[in-house]
Amino acid sequence: MHRCQALAKISLNTGVFDHCRLNMNGLKTSRCLSLSVMLLKRFGNIQVKVTGVKRLSTAEAPATLTKENDKTRVLTMETLNPQVKAVEYAVRGPIVIKAGEIERELLQGMKKPFSEVIKANIGDAHAMGQQPITFLRQVVALCTCPELLDSPVFPEDAKARARRILQGCGGNSLGSYSASQGLDCIREDVAMYMEQRDGGVPADPNNIYLTSGASDGISTILKLLVAGEGLSRTGVMIPIPQYPLYSAAISELDAVQVNYYLDEDNCWAMDVNELHRALSTARKYCNPRVLCIINPGNPTGQVQSRKCIEEVIHFAYKENLFLLSDEVYQDNVYSPDCKFHSFKKVLCEMGPEYFNNVELASFHSTSKGYTGECGYRGGYMEVINLEPEVRAQMMKLLSVRLCPPVSGQVAMDVVVNPPRTGEQSCEQFTKEKKSILSNLAERAKLTEEILNTVPGIRCNPVQGAMYAFPRIFIPPKAIEEAKVLGMAPDMLYCLRLLEETGICVVPGSGFGQKEGTYHFRMTILPSSEKLKLLLEKVKDFHVKFLQRYAALDAMSR
Repeated sequence: MHRCQALAKISLNTGVFDHCRLNMNGLKTSRCLSLSVMLLKRFGNIQVKVTGVKRLSTAEAPATLTKENDKTRVLTMETLNPQVKAVEYAVRGPIVIKAGEIERELLQGMKKPFSEVIKANIGDAHAMGQQPITFLRQVVALCTCPELLDSPVFPEDAKARARRILQGCGGNSLGSYSASQGLDCIREDVAMYMEQRDGGVPADPNNIYLTSGASDGISTILKLLVAGEGLSRTGVMIPIPQYPLYSAAISELDAVQVNYYLDEDNCWAMDVNELHRALSTARKYCNPRVLCIINPGNPTGQVQSRKCIEEVIHFAYKENLFLLSDEVYQDNVYSPDCKFHSFKKVLCEMGPEYFNNVELASFHSTSKGYTGECGYRGGYMEVINLEPEVRAQMMKLLSVRLCPPVSGQVAMDVVVNPPRTGEQSCEQFTKEKKSILSNLAERAKLTEEILNTVPGIRCNPVQGAMYAFPRIFIPPKAIEEAKVLGMAPDMLYCLRLLEETGICVVPGSGFGQKEGTYHFRMTILPSSEKLKLLLEKVKDFHVKFLQRYAALDAMSR
């Protein structure tokens, strides 16, 4: 038997054996190949180098070899969780994927009728050029690099907040886990913020949970609420149009989506009669247990009146529904005739019968408002009137994900605990906050005004949030073409808009809309100059779109 002197070096790269090199002196080629085959079978994607022998890889392996290794995969589209396949998220859907392809083509020098893609599909403030709030970034920087606490560059009020937060961290480090519910000092600040916001309505830090953005909190509460099969399956009432997080989470959890329609002719107001209709219909095929409200609205931009909120709370109390109040846009109110009212405050002012019984979870986030800090994934939820045993189960569920990002918790703290009057950073902070919100108010008005000059487009006032949701007329011939192509008519519209102007918006069908109506959602976040350009391009495109389908003359009759 030949003596084999071999040196095998196997490295692990992203979970796959990357290569295996063998140096064999005196070993016959046939035996080297046999050993190569054995290694291929054993380790999969390896490369074998034998002195004097051609290097082999799985791609070059004989057909008979790969055939022997063929095996039915555990995870295929047939075996994939059907609830995952049912999930859709239009905000990052096919239109956005196409926009990415067009961006790459522009970078490669491909000629287009435009020089850039304007992504108006998502409320990502900093991606649209909004500058960070200085104080927030200072506090996060100080917590991340405590050695900066000795720097004279940073203001003392930012240092004081950073020291307090770091004292609450294990090892005085942002890199340690926090409690699953979040850092105690930050939850205390959230409670104080809510009391001040709501005119003295008490808030208990023990009812506050820091989250990875509002989405994390919403998904957690829905997990607790979804149960049953058949007629007892949990029904979740959501507004239409809705933010696709809700429909996606409902699909993933195999709950039942119960649509109630906002009143477009009344500036997207909620109508309690519509809630009764939706509930009555849904009880024939599921067990509605949850009522979701988005206020201010996404994608519709409305701010609900106090009277409307009172009616919704009374409805939930009478029908024994758990209320989910998505309030992430509470700072984004632009219309002088509108005011944000938290569900918690109105609930309290309706009296103890309501305040002590209606189960309510409300949500806030660093991603929206005036900070626009989407990437930090900071947020909180307040959950009231939970039974103690249920609260313990929720804590168990939260503990599975260990804790929300601690840097996001710090960012959330600055939102609820900004510089106060008399502190060093107050003047600059107030100036930056007012500038951002006043610019957004200006853009909201600009968007409404320009869109309403376009024949075949009607846009409700953008009272709050960060989006317009205009209704668009789509000619019958375009609807027929979309049907042939197997897509929704407003998807065809948005795709054509993207391909011809470089503007990326989201079709209304991704948010839900009344049958026979068509919309798109666009953000108002681009700078005023870019927003004007965007709106003028939409105007020109829409007129050409109507002309293309010979509809403009018919509309004017």
